[in-house]
Amino acid sequence: MLLRQPNCRSSKTPSEDLEPTYKAAFREGGERLRTLMKYPCLILDHDDTVVNSTATIHYPAFVAYMKDVRPHIHLTLEEYFALNFDPGVVPLFRDICGLSPEEMKAEEMFWASYVKDHIPRAYDGIREILEKHKENGGLFCVISHSYSYYIERDYEHNGLPKPDLIYGWDLEPSLRKPNPYAVHEIARTFSLSPEEMLVIDDLKPGYEMARAAGVPFAAAGWANDIPEIENFMRQNCDFYFKEVKDLAVFLC
Repeated sequence: MLLRQPNCRSSKTPSEDLEPTYKAAFREGGERLRTLMKYPCLILDHDDTVVNSTATIHYPAFVAYMKDVRPHIHLTLEEYFALNFDPGVVPLFRDICGLSPEEMKAEEMFWASYVKDHIPRAYDGIREILEKHKENGGLFCVISHSYSYYIERDYEHNGLPKPDLIYGWDLEPSLRKPNPYAVHEIARTFSLSPEEMLVIDDLKPGYEMARAAGVPFAAAGWANDIPEIENFMRQNCDFYFKEVKDLAVFLC
């Protein structure tokens, strides 16, 4: 799900922050991981994949803002989910709700004020998946339309292991997903082939990014029960998991 925060720190290429010795250590153990793990590197979305944020944060913020600027617009949570899936959150605000550029900026500020005091809860079972993956020597990275600052905050608040790399909305617009740039950077940083990575996401941009990078894609279906979303994911994705526990079993 798309998050925006106008005053977050800017990010340089995340791989530049890794210590060379850390990179080398993973490469040296790479052959062992290739034989022991189904996917040495998990690439996770954030909102509605790791944390339950649309129903608890983004939708309530949307409803509150629309009440002030477009009181005639009423979307149910299910409709909001579906429109975020297709055509996406920016077209939803701009084309369907008819917000002007100035109103879009005001919405960013309204959302930022709301999300500052609302931290989403991680889905049950996510922590155990990530902990086990790390204990087995694996990597996991985050590619999200959330800002890195909020991703780090949410992981810390929920007691989740620290991601090895985070690529968020801090990236240049042209490099954000569905552009496969971040996937290629992860592969380059850790000397991974496409089949050694698994993208896990709940929305089309993640699916399109994985396809463009030639990486297997698993749809996270536990955030909603929208038939059109589930049908698309089941028909087009490599794997579909309705519950977090199903993903856990698959990765064992």
